[in-house]
Amino acid sequence: MPAINGRELGRRAHEIRPHLRILYMTGYSRNAVVHQGRLDEGVDLLEKPVTQAKLALKVREILDRAHD
Repeated sequence: MPAINGRELGRRAHEIRPHLRILYMTGYSRNAVVHQGRLDEGVDLLEKPVTQAKLALKVREILDRAHD
């Protein structure tokens, strides 16, 4: 995306809709998005390549989780 990255887009969307559930997807190395071996709290990540089944399971997991 030109002029904005996914994390910034997610942050802005969350400001507008605090209960919005966001799933980040990346094709980059896990080291590029994971800090000291772990994701930031509350961040859901799916690494590419991804199958339809894996995507569906992750989306279902996120939707079933109680709102914070």
